[in-house]
Amino acid sequence: ADLFSESQRIQYTIQTRTQDVPDARTYLLTLKDIRIKRGLTDDLGAEAMMMNALDKVEKEIKKPLMRNDKQSMALLTAEFDKINKKLGIRKEDLPKYEEQLELKIAKAQLEELKKDAFEAMETQKKREEFKDEAMPDVKSLDIRNFL
Repeated sequence: ADLFSESQRIQYTIQTRTQDVPDARTYLLTLKDIRIKRGLTDDLGAEAMMMNALDKVEKEIKKPLMRNDKQSMALLTAEFDKINKKLGIRKEDLPKYEEQLELKIAKAQLEELKKDAFEAMETQKKREEFKDEAMPDVKSLDIRNFL
C-alpha cells in the first residue's frame, strides 16, 4: 500500500515539527512532546541524560546552544555518543530497534483488533434473535473451508 511505517511517521513528524527550531533545547523539548503524544516511553531515562548533556555543553560555551553552531553541536553529539555507549546503544543496531518498535506496535494493534472482535461477538451473542443458535467453533471459521 506504500504507507509509512510507524518509525517513518515518527521521523516525518520530527522533521516537520523541528525544521524551524533554532536552538537545541527547544528541539529536545519538541522531541519529548512528540514522544509523549505518540505514547512512547523513555524506559532508559535517555531523555534526562540528553538534557543534562545539553546543560553541560551550554555551561561550557556560556550561551544557549543553537543548532547551526557546528562546533558546539559537535560537543553535544560527542556527549550523546557517550550516553549511547553507556546505555549500550550502537548506531548499527538502530534498524533492529526500529524493527522491534514496528513489531511491538503491530502486536498492540492485533490485540486491539482481537478485543474489538471478541466484544462484537459477545454483543451479537446477547441479541434476542441469536439466542437459539450455537456459537461456531472459531477454528472452523477458516476461509479455506468455504472455498
